[in-house]
Formats: sequence, C-alpha cells, structure tokens
Amino acid sequence: MKLDRKEILKALETISVAGDGSNMVESGVVQNVMTFSDEVVVDLVLSTPALHIKKRAEVDVMKVIHEKVYEKAKVKVNIKVQAPEKKQPEIKGKAIPGIKNIIAVASGKGGVGKSTVTSNIAVTLAKMGFKVGILDADIYGPSTPMMFDVEAERPLSVTVNGKSKMKPVENYGVKILSIGFFTKPSQAVVWRGPMAAKALNQMIFDADWGELDFMLIDLPPGTGDIHLSIMQSLPITGSVIVSTPQNVALADAKKGVAMFQQESINVPVLGIVENMAYFTPEELPDNKYYIFGQEGAKNLSEDLKVPFLGEIPLVQSLRESGDIGRPAALQTATPLESAFEEITRNMVQETVNRNKDLPPTEAIKITTMAGCSAVNKK
Repeated sequence: MKLDRKEILKALETISVAGDGSNMVESGVVQNVMTFSDEVVVDLVLSTPALHIKKRAEVDVMKVIHEKVYEKAKVKVNIKVQAPEKKQPEIKGKAIPGIKNIIAVASGKGGVGKSTVTSNIAVTLAKMGFKVGILDADIYGPSTPMMFDVEAERPLSVTVNGKSKMKPVENYGVKILSIGFFTKPSQAVVWRGPMAAKALNQMIFDADWGELDFMLIDLPPGTGDIHLSIMQSLPITGSVIVSTPQNVALADAKKGVAMFQQESINVPVLGIVENMAYFTPEELPDNKYYIFGQEGAKNLSEDLKVPFLGEIPLVQSLRESGDIGRPAALQTATPLESAFEEITRNMVQETVNRNKDLPPTEAIKITTMAGCSAVNKK
C-alpha cells in the first residue's frame, strides 16, 4: 500500500504534546514526515530529554498511524532533543513567501543530465506528498517544458493582492516556470547577462508560486552570471551537483562545488548525484558496464567531504521518457524509480540536517568584481 503523507500528518494532529495544549504538528514537534511505499519515517524534536516522554511520543506516533492510516505500516520514529531557546532565526534576504526550501541543481558541465535529474527529483518529491515547483533557470537551453509535456502551455495571469502575477504551469503535481514558455521552439535566446537576470527575477518574484515545500532551480551549466544572479536574488537553502563518472565531467563538477563553497557565496552543498553510472542491457540484467568510468562522482564526494546522494544507471527508457514528456520516476517497480527515490530521500534528509545544524542562507551581496572571478586563497 502507498501511504499518503497528508493522511499521516492529519493523524498526527490528534496527538497532544505533553505539558502543552497544542498537537504535535501545530507545536512544531513533527519536523518531517517521509513516506516510501508502506514505510513511513517521522522526525520529532522534543524539548525535554525525559526517557518516558520520548517513549510515549514514539508509541503514540506508531499507534495513531496504525489505527488511523494503515495497520500494517512500517513506522520509524527519530527523536531529537532540543532546548526551546535554540530556534533558528528567520530567513534574511529577499525570500519568496510560502516557499520553505530552495534547492539549486547545478552541473558545472553541460550534457550530464542535470535537467533530467531535476525533473525526476521533482516528480518523486510530489509522489512523496511534498508541494514542489521548478524554476527553469537555464535561459539559453530551457528543456523543462518538453520533459513535462507542457511545451504548448502558457502561464496564465492571476490577480494576487491587487497585483498581476504569473500562474505557473502545472503537470504531474509540479509547478513550472521556464523561459521556454515565452519563446518559440525554434527561437534562440540571444541575451546578455542583465537581460537574462531581469527575466529570471520576473519568473521568481512576479509569479504566484503559492505554498511550496521545495523549489528546485535548474541552473545552466558552468559557473557564471546566471548563477550569481540567482544567488543574489534568493536565499538558497542548498545545492545539488550532478555529474557523470568520467574525469572531464568531474573536473567541472569540482568547480561547481567550489563555487557554492566560495566565501562570498557560502551555499551548503547537499550532495552529489552520479548520472549514467553504468549500463545494464535489458537481456543481461545482472551485468553492469561502466562506460564512463566507475564511481567517479562517488569518489569525488568523498574527496570533497560532501554527501553522495546516489547513482542513476544509463537506461534507454530514461532518455525516452524525457523526450515524450513523462519523467521516468513516474514508472512503477523499475530500477529508475528506485534510484530516484533513494536520491530524493537522501536529498530530503540532507535538507533536514542542514536546516537543523546551520542558520538560513542569506541572499549574497556582491559589491566588487571578486565575486565574479576565481578566488585563490593563499
């Protein structure tokens, strides 16, 4: 049975917090709920270390899920004790109201499947019950509309608080805005940096995104002007780097990590995804052929001391699904679905860890040319 995250949250609202009149969800005790088929993981934060309180909370959560949602659900409860005064400060910078986490997906190099990975992570998040949006910031090569089969769609105009806003196009439970909606398929976007930055700002701030748990930003390849414009406009929660295993791609992926870790930018890297990790022929399902090298991105993550989120095999259906506009993660009981579920689960967990351990990222301020070039520290 596929568990529904919304049903679980509704069930948890019936549990009272010891010594408090509110329920677990209202009071913020429930930090995160993740569902995977018939499994559910609930993260709780309690203000007291008392063993009987912790045990009571765990038992209550398991009992209410079994009684109100699914009696055979496999429930895991993670409990962290945190003093009330250690609440994180509010996000500074020009944030978008209603959007909880903004994840930048970058590659450093083109052709490694960054947009494909972004699209499939987005639909996997939606399948898990999260509210998701994609901002296609790849101004010069927008591919998200094709991957979601919405090339012919156009954002509608809606009025919000007396202001005209763009309503993102939606498919498969994911809200999408892309420059591809405003250009013809055969039209090349020949813009200088300031023009591209202005277009991106309009899609960010002049849009009615509503409530989102995650906004994924599909960045263009490289480390340039568009990247700086995005990070100057928004407080990015974290970044995900996509690479293939070969050395040529890894060299650029390393630069992508270095960009986010640069002192003037300082955006946490949530992890690295290895795409095209190996090829398995349909007629030889137990064979793995490492066409582009073996575990290159995994080894890079260990060298750079950033998390490894997972690997994606080189499968023909992944390319075909992107071409016909139905992301491969929507398939059921396939290696691709499993791969994207693992990657997405790890990304969500790293986001939760990052939000617990680090203060919110501020929108960066670049006042000199130092922010636009490589900085060598001696």
